[in-house]
Amino acid sequence: MNRAVGGDIGAVEVIHRVPGRVRLRYRCSDGPVAAQPLQRAAATLDGVTAARINPKVRALILTYDPAETDADQLRTQVAALLPSVQVKGAAPLAPPTSSGLGSSLATLLMTPLLPLPLRLPVALATAIPLLRHAFHDYAENGVTSHGLEAMAVSISLARADYTAANTTTFLLALGEHLEHSVARRSDDLLKHLLRPACTEIWVMRGDEEVLIPAAEVAVGDTVIVGTGTVIPVDGTVLAGEATVNEAAMTGESVSVEKSRGSLVLSGTLVEEGRLSIYAEQVGRRTAAARIADYVEQSLVAKSEAQLEASRLADRLVPLVLKLAGGAFAVSGDWRRAAAVLQADYSCALKLATPVAFKSAMYGAARAGILVKGATALERLAQADTFVFDKTGTLTTGLLQVTDAIAFDPTFTPDDLICLAASVEEHYFHPLAMAVVTAARATGHHRHFDHQEVQFIVAHGVASVIDGQRIVVGSRHFVQEDEGIDIAPQAELIDRLYREGKTLLFIGFGGRLLGVIALKDSLRPTTAATLRRLRDLGVRRILLLTGDHRDRAAELAEELGLDECHAELMPEDKASIIETLSAQGARIAFVGDGINDAPALAGAHVGIAMMKGADIARLTADVALLEDDIECVADAKAAANAAMDLIATNYRLTVGLNTGILSAAALGMLSPVSTAILHNGTTLGILLNALRTRPLRQDRHPPPQKTIMAG
Repeated sequence: MNRAVGGDIGAVEVIHRVPGRVRLRYRCSDGPVAAQPLQRAAATLDGVTAARINPKVRALILTYDPAETDADQLRTQVAALLPSVQVKGAAPLAPPTSSGLGSSLATLLMTPLLPLPLRLPVALATAIPLLRHAFHDYAENGVTSHGLEAMAVSISLARADYTAANTTTFLLALGEHLEHSVARRSDDLLKHLLRPACTEIWVMRGDEEVLIPAAEVAVGDTVIVGTGTVIPVDGTVLAGEATVNEAAMTGESVSVEKSRGSLVLSGTLVEEGRLSIYAEQVGRRTAAARIADYVEQSLVAKSEAQLEASRLADRLVPLVLKLAGGAFAVSGDWRRAAAVLQADYSCALKLATPVAFKSAMYGAARAGILVKGATALERLAQADTFVFDKTGTLTTGLLQVTDAIAFDPTFTPDDLICLAASVEEHYFHPLAMAVVTAARATGHHRHFDHQEVQFIVAHGVASVIDGQRIVVGSRHFVQEDEGIDIAPQAELIDRLYREGKTLLFIGFGGRLLGVIALKDSLRPTTAATLRRLRDLGVRRILLLTGDHRDRAAELAEELGLDECHAELMPEDKASIIETLSAQGARIAFVGDGINDAPALAGAHVGIAMMKGADIARLTADVALLEDDIECVADAKAAANAAMDLIATNYRLTVGLNTGILSAAALGMLSPVSTAILHNGTTLGILLNALRTRPLRQDRHPPPQKTIMAG
């Protein structure tokens, strides 16, 4: 179906796009939009395969065939649809504007100076927006707090108490304006985390640096950044040194030094220096882009606590109405009834909870923790069982050299490491980087001159030193491809394998020169993090791993874990999570690998480590931006603090408003006094909801290294 293009293109904006999917936000300039007709009409646009609408946030999500249309064309077509699906003659239900606030203040100040016949028309004209808002709200939702407010103003106007009516109208407008300002501030805090995307990026093309559009950068490109440049990709430094300010992503104010092998995040700033970066995540897959996605989700998602607060607020509205009727029936005083109608629970209950969630999410994001919505934060607070993967989670996931064994007496262990590093330093691989790091740590770092290095994918490297071929790589590469006999050293090699070590074989001149053993290491802060989790209310901590049973049991005993399950397949992990859940445990699963994705999805809440596989980070409810296991405890602390704050605000709302309502019902407060107290306490509760405390203040100090004197 073809449609004419027209309408106000500015009424529709693209807020998120990926190939084949776009999220649009539309404005209601001439009246409310009929949601379902817009969704049905959008579904008929050329190339659109599915349409979904969220009328509460005026968002339209379209799935389309990129071969037939694109996001910009759909934006234009949706703008053309809006006039035909707007509800004519209806006023949008929007918060008071600054102009409405100004007119209500002017009316309040001028009415005493007006002749008596003009006071009612002026007061009524100022109150009409409030009354109209309440009428439409009643038509859609029944009796709500807006209806109570309109009734209070109407009673004052009927009694010719224009001072009370005008004061109430102004205070309601002021209170709602301030409430929405505070609510918007929580959104702004989250949006503050976003950084503008780079439109052009310098990359290496052969031996030249070329400036290309950001959309053309691909995984594997070498990106060049210099002083004053925002890093546009997530990746690993190949060459160069620089000081990088990571405050935008991690909240740390102290800049960090970056050099070969360092991880860098998009959105961070190069303060001084120059880096060549191997691009690992580009475009919408970078950390900064993922923040944008999480922010979008967090601004529209509602948790169970938020929904329950809204339901409670709605249930209490009839109670306030009955209390006002009872106060009038007992006293016969309309003024007392109007005072009761000024106070209700709705505003603070409905607004304070989402503000508290968003504020907590902002604080978590500043600490390097991305929470995908209020529901994830709520579930994390409820978690009483933490289940950890081992490699890359409790351990660093980075191999370190533990043994260097040379089978030629003319070579020392340090010589063997330096020999391997001389050819491995050109190879961008975790094993190679570990060997290079070990070589630099030797007392006499020796470099062996060699010819051009040959890279054999998934096997190793080869070159020539002093006329003899040197190969460094896997057992398969050295033994089967190169024909080097390793049988004389089979017993030693098997023992190293049983110890759970990774082996790098060095062949030189057609013989096995030696082996280098590497092993993953426990993170230095793992034990402190687990202790802190127990302090935060976690009852059980378990380990699930595909690693060897002996190594897993040794680690579990060292860390004091409650249970340990080893040699597991991915489906085994998911099955254990399912069993624990059936027993009533509320599980937080922490992992980083592709094999962790089923467990992350099946847990009450999933937490993905920074270096996790893409599918793990997409499946998880919480994603860490720092390679720091202490962020897991920080996330739990943020969730606990958020729920404690929500509970405190709930008690304050119920207690303060119950006191105000009781005093009003007993005739102790006038309508104006009630309005002042009600709006003042509501604003105070909202400001309290914005509070965030530093997440890292409860961290245990790092373990001190003991230096033994010889």
